[in-house]
Amino acid sequence: MTAAITLPPTPSTADTTGREDENISDAEYAPLIVEGDTSSADIVTDETTQNEKPEGRFGDEIAQIAAWVSIGVFTLITWGAVLKAHPLQLGWFFWHPVLQSLALASFTYGILTLQPTSQASTKLAGLTRHQRAVLYTGLPAILFGTLAIWVNKTLYQAPHATSWHGLFGYISVTWVVVQVLIGGGSVWFDGRLFGGNPKAKIVWKYHRASGYLCFPMLLLTAYLGGAWSDWATNNTANWVRFVAYTVALAVTFVAVLARVRLSKMKFFR
Repeated sequence: MTAAITLPPTPSTADTTGREDENISDAEYAPLIVEGDTSSADIVTDETTQNEKPEGRFGDEIAQIAAWVSIGVFTLITWGAVLKAHPLQLGWFFWHPVLQSLALASFTYGILTLQPTSQASTKLAGLTRHQRAVLYTGLPAILFGTLAIWVNKTLYQAPHATSWHGLFGYISVTWVVVQVLIGGGSVWFDGRLFGGNPKAKIVWKYHRASGYLCFPMLLLTAYLGGAWSDWATNNTANWVRFVAYTVALAVTFVAVLARVRLSKMKFFR
């Protein structure tokens, strides 16, 4: 199997596609169209390599480390609290915080691995890692974690979505599912779902922006559940909740935000 890299059209080709397409054919932010196995990311020509733009700017590595550490603290403290609270007695609830925190960590990785990628080879490898993190870990985890809390409440005949945490949780999960469908449709099979390229590249731009809005919604939901839910307040110390669900999540948000390249989406050009 081979991986196909979609590069921007040459000037002569761009002239024939119309003026509306000239601003969406920039290789720095246009999505890679991946078909088949994307494990072979070494198919960039010498000419392309010579024209590649340098990646990263001052502070990117620091922000990445901060994001890794903070999301790691959040996840490990969450798992530790659940394992400490007699997990065999928690029933279906056990899976909710465990899987939701795993999903949030996976989504964080999925975002970080595409920040920043401007070179053809790193864009391809980054997109592969991004899809694996989201499709193989993040999406299944958040769906099963949501199912677990729904089953748990149903078994005990408890009302659903009565708190801000629950309401935002259901909204966030729905948003994630739509996000995955739109993102996949914009890159799979050469973006055929949205009329192929270059139309699919426009969709990718909005998929990217939507993801940056969905991510803080997920963080807010985790904050509300970890810092204020009855279970968390009854099973964790105040300082533990403050570190894991306020400080760590805030650092994660700031670190990811610091690596965003709004210029790549070109909403105002």
